Amino acid sequence: MTYSSGSLILATDYNGFVSTNAGANVNDIWSTGSGDKGYGETAVPTVSTSATITATQWATLNNRIASLGSQTGTTITSRTNPVAGDTIGILAALNTDLTNCTTNRGNAVGTGSQYTTFSGSTSYTSNWSGTLTFTHTISFASADAARYFFNAGGRFKWEVNKTSTGNGGDPEWNDLANTLTGDIFFTGRVNGTSQTIAGTSYTGTQKSGGTGSPNTLATTTGWYQLTTSDTLIYRQYADSSPYTNNNIALYARTASSGTQLVFTTNWVNSEGDTTSGGSATGSPFSSFGTAPATVVTYFPPSATYLTGAAWGTPTISASV
Repeated sequence: MTYSSGSLILATDYNGFVSTNAGANVNDIWSTGSGDKGYGETAVPTVSTSATITATQWATLNNRIASLGSQTGTTITSRTNPVAGDTIGILAALNTDLTNCTTNRGNAVGTGSQYTTFSGSTSYTSNWSGTLTFTHTISFASADAARYFFNAGGRFKWEVNKTSTGNGGDPEWNDLANTLTGDIFFTGRVNGTSQTIAGTSYTGTQKSGGTGSPNTLATTTGWYQLTTSDTLIYRQYADSSPYTNNNIALYARTASSGTQLVFTTNWVNSEGDTTSGGSATGSPFSSFGTAPATVVTYFPPSATYLTGAAWGTPTISASV
């Protein structure tokens, strides 16, 4: 590459920082990208190979790099934007900053407000003695919108609840749902590693709260590790005899060519005792009813720096 102190700054140098340098360019992260790269923001334009690069174009590139640093919490080299009439010199450490932003691309300094609206049913209000299966289907406008959601720091929250009483199986199920089972946060696992989102590290599948030791917790499984077949990402068993085979299990998969995320939750009543239904949990979700319930909500990425919000508004449909 010719971009160095004392060299003539060429259009190919500029275009490299914008979109062609392998593994470290602005548009690969900022714009469409591919796979676990790309936020869906408006691309920085390249220039003709015979063009003279203007101060405005350099300032646009520099500002986008600064925005990437702000979004990902990456320290960016301090640089002064050139202005019209200046002789444009080398802007220091562009490649270093872009490399660091590429490495940190799954991190996000902020988060959006929790989205709590769903269609369908998340709770079972009748008495039951077999296995309850809850299904939550999250639909994105496109496969790219799904990528942008996870790449920019979006995350899902899964939680369960049951407080109804009146039958023999109720006390242990209430303990399993409310005490042993924690909340599960599900993220993209961008770049094959954990993401720091709003100051908290998320590994892909992460448990928060709950006193039980899960039989299964697939900590290194996120959106980019899923297939179209169900993957067991969490299972928690009851802890008191004769109910120790009762469990709550969470599975995840993709569907519809990468436009959907499907969570399937099984409440497995192996002992067969009758347990109580109760009052339903409604949408928008603010609090649980008393019936067995599984709720999925999400926190979209922050739009503070990614003002295009290219992930849109995913919808959640639920059934039991």
